[in-house]
Amino acid sequence: MQHFLTTESLSKDQLTNILDTAESFTNVDGGTVKKIPLLRGKTIVNLFFEASTRTRTTFELAAKRLSADVLNINISSSATVKGESLLDTLRNLEAMHVDMFIIRHQDSGAAEFLSRHISPHISVINAGDGRHAHPTQAMLDMYTIRKMKGSFDNLKVAIVGDLLHSRVARSQIHALKTLGAKEIRIIAPRTLLPARIESLGVKVFHKMEAGLKDVDVIVMLRLQKERMQGALLPSEHEYFNLFGLTQERVALADNDVIVMHPGPINRGVEISSEVADGPQSVILQQVSYSIAVRMAIMSMLAGHQP
Repeated sequence: MQHFLTTESLSKDQLTNILDTAESFTNVDGGTVKKIPLLRGKTIVNLFFEASTRTRTTFELAAKRLSADVLNINISSSATVKGESLLDTLRNLEAMHVDMFIIRHQDSGAAEFLSRHISPHISVINAGDGRHAHPTQAMLDMYTIRKMKGSFDNLKVAIVGDLLHSRVARSQIHALKTLGAKEIRIIAPRTLLPARIESLGVKVFHKMEAGLKDVDVIVMLRLQKERMQGALLPSEHEYFNLFGLTQERVALADNDVIVMHPGPINRGVEISSEVADGPQSVILQQVSYSIAVRMAIMSMLAGHQP
């Protein structure tokens, strides 16, 4: 791979290779050895046109643990504010002998567009583009599921919430299907469902009680109010009453269910604090694993595997 733009086009072997490579980096991430020289001398640029804390920070930590030099571009004070185009911004940075771009952008397809106009020796990683994809988040979620469940065979996974605006959910669905999950369920109000989502091979539910029955994994999604146009919901209070994850609703799932959330969490909107901080929650583990997974993807794009 030269770029990492989506999970949709990747094979089961490719996805599994990423997970296996991430596993080999867990000792670097959490052990006594904090740095390895795989990307020494490489320059990686975090180019984030949208606000981010976890994603940008974990990419920066991952790059530094691979011994790369990291440049964080402050978009609010960059030349794009003065009218410079996205492509011109990229070309100017490219002239500084950059090796890899981590790009988050509000427009769907931005990362792919840039990958088609970049020098062949430079890699692009999509850190989230519009409503389209967030492949590294999906892969750290797949890593978390495999770590907790052992494999994807016979797993029933429920993804709950704002599917209409979620790039994470799309990437998760593609990865889960490819890795062999038995059943993928979508639970959401009709106003927060994309058109023809059933074509992705998922089962659609509009009630939590039916959708959560006997599932092994629950993935909660944030209400992306900043992307909403018009009144898609009566109120946050009503949404929580109908689609919020409470301990009573968790009890409908399998006894060993795990609860996930890509963050940031809106407590009392999509999930209760009791569940977010409870024994079934692996939300903080997701954040911990994200560094090893992003180390794996960056090292593989650079042609290195441990």
